[in-house]
This record gives sequence, C-alpha cells and structure tokens, in this order.
Amino acid sequence: MQLLTVAAIPSVFAQSGVTNQQQQVKVSGKVVDETGQGLPNVSVKVKGTSIGIATNAQGEFTLNIPNSNSILTFAYVGYKPIEQSAAGKSTIRIAMAPVDNNLDQVVVIGYGTVKKRDLTGSVVSVKGDEILKVASSNPIEALQGKVSGVDITRTSGAAGANASVTVRGNRSLAANNGPLYIVDGIQYSTYQDINQNDIASIEFLKDASSTAIYGSRGANGVIIITTKRGATGDVKITAGSYYGIAQLTGYPVPMTGPQYANLKREAYRTIGTWNSTADDSKVFTSAQDLASARNGANFYWPGFFLKDGSQQDYNVSVAGGSEKTKAYFSMDYFKEAGLYDNDYSNRYSLRLNIDHQVFTDFKVGLQSQLAYYDQNLRDDNILSVANKIIPYFDPYNTDGSLAKFPGNGNQVNPYFNEQKGAYVNENHITRLLSTAFAEWKPLAGLSIRSNLGVTLSTSRNGHFEGANTLNRALSTGSLSSITHTGDNTLIWENIITYQKSIKDHNFTATAVTSYQSNRTENSLAQGTGQLLADQSYQALQNNPANLKISSNYIGQNLVSGAFRLNYAFKSKYLLTLTGRADGSSVLSTGNKWAFFPSAAAAWRVVDENFMQKQTIFSELKVRGSYGMAGNASVLPYQTQSNVAIIPYSWNDITALAYGLDPKIGNPDLKWELTKTLNLGLDFGILKNRISGTVDYYDSKTQDLLLPQLLPASTGSQRTLANLGKTSNKGIEVGLRTLNIEGTDFSWTSNITYSRNKEKITYLPNGVNDVANSWFIGYPVASFYDYNKIGIWQTSEAAQAASYGYKPGDIKVQDVDGDGKFTTTGDRIIVGSAVPSYTFGFSNDFKYKSFDLNIMVFGRIGQTFVSQYALKYEPNGIENSANIDYWTPENPTNDYPRPNANVSRAAEPFATTLGYKDGSFVKIRNATLGYTFPVTLAKRLRVSNVRFYVSAKNFATFSKIKDYDPEGGGSFDRPLTKLFLAGLSLSL
Repeated sequence: MQLLTVAAIPSVFAQSGVTNQQQQVKVSGKVVDETGQGLPNVSVKVKGTSIGIATNAQGEFTLNIPNSNSILTFAYVGYKPIEQSAAGKSTIRIAMAPVDNNLDQVVVIGYGTVKKRDLTGSVVSVKGDEILKVASSNPIEALQGKVSGVDITRTSGAAGANASVTVRGNRSLAANNGPLYIVDGIQYSTYQDINQNDIASIEFLKDASSTAIYGSRGANGVIIITTKRGATGDVKITAGSYYGIAQLTGYPVPMTGPQYANLKREAYRTIGTWNSTADDSKVFTSAQDLASARNGANFYWPGFFLKDGSQQDYNVSVAGGSEKTKAYFSMDYFKEAGLYDNDYSNRYSLRLNIDHQVFTDFKVGLQSQLAYYDQNLRDDNILSVANKIIPYFDPYNTDGSLAKFPGNGNQVNPYFNEQKGAYVNENHITRLLSTAFAEWKPLAGLSIRSNLGVTLSTSRNGHFEGANTLNRALSTGSLSSITHTGDNTLIWENIITYQKSIKDHNFTATAVTSYQSNRTENSLAQGTGQLLADQSYQALQNNPANLKISSNYIGQNLVSGAFRLNYAFKSKYLLTLTGRADGSSVLSTGNKWAFFPSAAAAWRVVDENFMQKQTIFSELKVRGSYGMAGNASVLPYQTQSNVAIIPYSWNDITALAYGLDPKIGNPDLKWELTKTLNLGLDFGILKNRISGTVDYYDSKTQDLLLPQLLPASTGSQRTLANLGKTSNKGIEVGLRTLNIEGTDFSWTSNITYSRNKEKITYLPNGVNDVANSWFIGYPVASFYDYNKIGIWQTSEAAQAASYGYKPGDIKVQDVDGDGKFTTTGDRIIVGSAVPSYTFGFSNDFKYKSFDLNIMVFGRIGQTFVSQYALKYEPNGIENSANIDYWTPENPTNDYPRPNANVSRAAEPFATTLGYKDGSFVKIRNATLGYTFPVTLAKRLRVSNVRFYVSAKNFATFSKIKDYDPEGGGSFDRPLTKLFLAGLSLSL
C-alpha cells in the first residue's frame, strides 16, 4: 500500500490567528501523494483549537502552534485521518494510508450525512470528478450507465434536450415516474441549470429506508446533488473550456427518385395498369413527373435541413477562505447548437456559496445559483415532412422562388420554415435557487439547523409561424403568441440532530419540520394574420384575427414532520428507523395527511472476531430494509369539480353559460404508495482490489391514479380515482476492480448491472385497458398488436385466401388458431419499451502523465416503434423508407406488395411494421488526457494543466441500420455524437 508522507521543508509561509506569540512553535512540512507529487489542500490543524492551515499547491505548509505539546491532526478526503503530537519537534514525518474502500467516506443522505461503512440503505454516491469524465449538457446525463438501478436515456438530439431518468422502473400509469431532486438540501427539479464543475457529489437514494424521509415525494427515488464549498487555505482558482462538433449518429435515408419511381410502377402493376416503361405515362400523369421519373431526378430532402451542431463550455471558479469564512464562486457559459439552423441553447450560470463561523458554536451560510437561458428551439416536425415529399420534386420553381407545394404535390415545402424569421420559438428563462442556513451547536453532539430556501423562475416564450410555414400554410395567415410564466417555491426546514455514545452504543437522532409553498402563474396572448411578418410575436394587437388571452394560477402547500434514529452497537450492528408525516393542501379533508415509515438493519460481518484471521474479505456487510414512500401524484384542484364555459344561443343571441366539467373532482383521492423490501450485500475482496454491492428489491405500488368512466346517470363522464397496482422486482450489481496498480501504470474498472421486472398487477375489475395499452402482468409501456411473422408467399396462396388475403400481404400469427384474425383473439404483447437489463463498463487507465477513460453502456431487451419503418406508402402517394418490398420476383418477408389502391392507413396490419428490437451497446465515451509536468506548469504560473480530447456516443452496435435506437424511433430528433477538445487548469 502506498503511503502519504509529510517531510521537513524550510518555513516559507506565515500562519495567522495565534494569539500567544511567546509560546508559539513553528512546524513545517510537505505532503506528497503516492506518486511523490505535492498534495494540495490537506487539512493540518491543532486539535481542540481553530488554528490550522491547508497545504498549498505544492503540498507545503508552515504552521505556528501554541506549544510543543500540541497535537496536530492531518485530514484528506480518501485517507485515514492522523493525530500526532508535536513533541517539541520543528519538523514532523507523517504517513497517511488510504481508507479501505472509502468506508470512511462521507455520504450525503436525507437531512444529514453518514459514513459509508454505516449505511443501512441502498445509496450510491458519485463524486464530482466522475461526472466530469463525460462532457454533457447536464450532470445526470453524464452518469448514464454508472449507477446501477438508474435508467438514464437520451431521446432527443435537440439543443437543450434533457435526459429521461427512472429509478428501479416505472410505478405509475398516469402520473410522473421521475425521481425527486434535492440540491443543497432544497427540492429543485431543474438539475440542468447546474454547472457540472460545481458539483461535489451526487447521491442516489433507491430503497424505502433511504427515501421514506422524503415521504410523499420519495417513491420514485431521490437524487441529492451537493455543490462545492470553500476551504481554509490558499485561494484556488480553476478554469476550463472545451469545444466540440456534434454529428448525426446515423439517419436512415428515404427512397431516392429512381427507387420511388420503381415503387410507384409496382403499385400500378399490382392493379394491372403498368406492365413496362411503355406504360409510365399511365402512372406519372404530368409531363414534369414523367420526365423526372425517366431522367432519374433526385433530391435528398432531409439533407437540406440537417447539419453539424456544436457544444462548447467555458467555466472558472474561485475557492478559498480563512478559519472563519469560506467561499466558493463560479461562472459558466454553455452553448449548444443543434442539427438544424436556428436551433440553439445558451446557458449562463453563476454560483456563490459562503460559510461563516460567527462563534465557535454558531455558523451561517448561503448557497446561491443563478441560471439564465437564451434559446430558440425547433419544434416544427420539419424532417417528418421532408421524408414525405416525392424525391424528384424540386424545392424551387423555375424562376428560382420557393415552391409552396413542390411538384404541385400534397406537402407544404418545409424550406419555408428555414427562411429568416419564418419560424421563431424563443425562450428567455431566469431561475434563482438560494438557500440560507443558520446552525447552532449549544451542546456536545447537539446541532440545531434552520434552512430557508427560495426558488424563483420566470420565463417568456415568444412563438411565431409565418403564413407559409408547415403548420400555417393551409390556415388563415401567420400565428403569433407570447407566454409568460412565473414560478416561486419557498421551503423552510428546521433540523435537530443529536449524537450520543454510551460505551458500545452510538445513537444519532434527527428530527425535521418542513413547510413548502409553491405558486405558479402564467398568461398567454396570441393572434393570427400578423400584418408585418417582421414584427413576429411582438405587437400582437396588429393581428387582425383570433385574438386570444388567457391566464392561470396554481398554488399548493405541504407541511411535514420527520424523525430518524440511527443506532449502532459496537459499530457492527446497525439499525435505522425513519418516519415522516406529510399534510398537503391538494388533498381533501380526511386524506390530507399520510405517514411513511421505514426500518433498516445491517450487520458488519467483517468486524466480527471470527473474521479477523481470514484474508479474503476486507469488507463484508449484509443489510435489509422495508418501508413505504409516496408519489405526490395528485395535482392541485383534482379533488374539486371545475366549472366549464358552455356557449349557447337564445333567440339568435349568442351567450355564455356555465356547467360542471365532464371530468368531475374526486374528494377521496390520496397519494400513490410504494412499499419496498431491499436486501443488500457490500463486500471487498483481496484488500479491496475487488469491491462492490449487490441489491435485491421488491417494490409494490398501490392506489395508482387512473381515469374512471362514470355511468351517464351521474351527469358526468369520468373522474380520477386510486384504482391500480404495479410491482417492480430486480437485482442490481455494482463492482469496482483495481486491475493493475504500479508506479507508472494503473488500471481500474467499474461495472454496473441492473435487471428489473416491471408489471401491472391490478386494474379496475381485473380487466385490461386496451385503449391505454395497460395489461395485467406486463410492463407499463407495452405494445399490444398482431404478431407479424412474414409476408404471404405465392406457395401459400390457398392458405392466405382462407384468411381473406393473398400473396404479398402481411402475414400475422393466428394466436388462437381459429382460422381467422380477430382483434380479441390474435393480438398479443409484442414488446415493451422497458429493457430486460442494462449495464455499464467503465475503464480508467493511467500511464505517467496520460489518462484514458473508456465507457461502454448497454441497454438490452426493449422494443421501440420506428417512425422510419412505418414510413411505407404502398400506393406511392408519398415517399417511403428505403425498404425491401414484396414482388413476384422478390419474395421477401419484410414489407408487403405495393398497391395503388391501398393507402398506408388501409394496409392490413401495417402497424406491425414499426416494432423493432431496440437493444444496443455503445461506446458512450472515450477520453484521452495529458497532464503537463509540474515544472512546465510552474513556468506557465499555474499549478496544474491538463489537455484532453474526447469522443462521446461515437459508436453504437445494434440491429438497426443508420439509427441510434436510444432515440426511441423519432424521425425529427435524431441523436448525435460529439468530438471535442478541452483544456483545464488550476492556479
């Protein structure tokens, strides 16, 4: 095991804060890491006093201590703390050993912290350095495949797009399945605002023991983000920047002009109109179409709009402080340009974290973050239309002007959306997160803390679509609108923590009171037919038609009380008891309050006497938990019946009346509840060269919110009720291996594996809900359809006829074997959007000054609906995907025979063409870095310089050609790969 050493050096730094100069003794030293390099920011303190200092960038320190009998403490994250008597020495040599498997690492949990060795629940902690290994628009996306049990996916390559996150599967059918986000102790869902460089750690709380402390909001998991703070010692300045080019990971190409012409010929051949090119005039009825078909004219319409995007980031931070005041300040500018023109997102963020020790037992602090967005997001389905246009149609008229309907066809020219100012979707968003705290420690072991958090958000969306754009070309003129939204949340929490040790017994009790208030207001104004297109969404009064104004207000409050007891006997028998009560204004009297209990226990087997002589396990702990958490799925006012406006006419006079909304309120609504059993094992083998965790969980969710149809006699149509049940069972594995550890070369690996079995266990009256695709015994997102098994072949003509079909038609499975195809007897679950399992495999290599990270991520077993695969027009009325269709000379089993009399909507079983195996394995990230030698860095007047290049999402392996299946089948938002170069430095 490599050791840190503190060696004697000349005194070069003065130390302030010593009050008795006559008794001072000067001690000097240097702290180095296992490679011999100076280790900065090691805390060196005089025990029992506020006297201390941190080592500088070279690992050097000089400290004036009160007397020669003083005891010095040395502390550094990831290493065991040391206490050493000065014993009259002016120089001291200290050896610091790394902690075993970071068991003494502090992990953030709800309303507190705990050492990793004392955890009883299922919690994964990821440090900020791991997040920075992947350049990303938000910190959560950067952790894809790195946390077992957490499914993180990108479904859009658009600028500013977020990731989809679920923890241990989907529980709700009609409510949100996303986790709760806590930032510096305050609920804050817009995690994309956070500068990745500001993050100290992210904790993922997955089982009920960990999440029950958050009560009605914890059932979907909790993600706690903790930002960096200042530290005593020299001011540390860090800066970084990168720039990257974003390109398509793949995009399937539609038919070319000649391919489309052949498909149309075949469509008319099927009905007997076309037999050879001599009959082309019967198929291509205009002279222009006929000439284009015969001349092989071709335009790749999607290529007119797709281009390379970019991603860039510039950040700087300053951290430092004295014994009393510590501060951290950062600035960041992040810009992302999408694959379309005028598709961009700019984010500007500031952060200021301050801690001040007012008295020995009293401190205050402030964490503040300001984020501002300037965006224009394309959301106009431009590629869906581009893929429909006949490929030999020219976007321009013969006079050079844009053709509104190319080739006099059915589709509006999407090029109109590309004209300057024709399509505008601007967002200006400002969000502030500010949390102040005061903490008093009046007695040993007692802490009284009060947090006051405020989140403020204002946004303005300006939207304009010109008269010739896709959505307005067939309407009456342009559309202009402007929307203002304001949201504010106030959270006040008081936390009392008491720690007490009595011989072999250790207690930590935590009590919490919480008040949360949220208010949201929005207003909309819009009109059509803007007189001057240059006025866009401004001057709405100049719109002559369809002027409309509306506004809305939503308010809700949540009052809570919580308690947690952590007990340890001999530091190896651990118990955690938690309870929280939530009272919400959105629920009716009788259901306003709910209680969420949990219990967890752990046994540190490795600390037992009978384990002390064995040499295999360096860590072994078993743990179990059971508890209940809720999903705050009831929205404000859903317990009440709304009034609806009903226009009517009386004596030829138009008037307004009011009546009950067809959807009535339900005063009996309550939270969705999830009860979870979790069994876990933490282990380390061969002095932690192999370490990891294994978890098994069984979650059962009840009282799911579902729409319920009402009998006509009630006078209403439907309501919302707590009716359904789901379950999620699974296993999670996280492994870390130290493969090679040498002076010049090291190699470590991190492996994650997650398998979840998700299913609906109950629906009203035990009946499947076919309309919503909810089926008992299957995952929430399932696909219910006929099972395509091929195309009817010529040799099967008689059998096909018995079913009412002919060779060239889609052949599906006769599930019930009754000799006919029926919706009730022959449709089955053909797949689910939920994967069977996911895995991640990350490797870190270090050779001298070089470092290499390679991350592989896999998502296996899910199905998706491909918009491209469904893009088949058997009658040739629109362009189609470049597919293999059936003809007598090409007896394929892929696609049915073209037919001029059959549209896609009329094609039997056409929906079965879209289901695709979405399994994939991808090289999520590969980063090669080089850290400049210390001697060169000093010449540049910096302490550290690192240059790196990175490729993100650059290789995907799947059964799908020219498409990244992680995108979920979307035509309009294909995913991207990113190639970048960056530089980071510290002063």
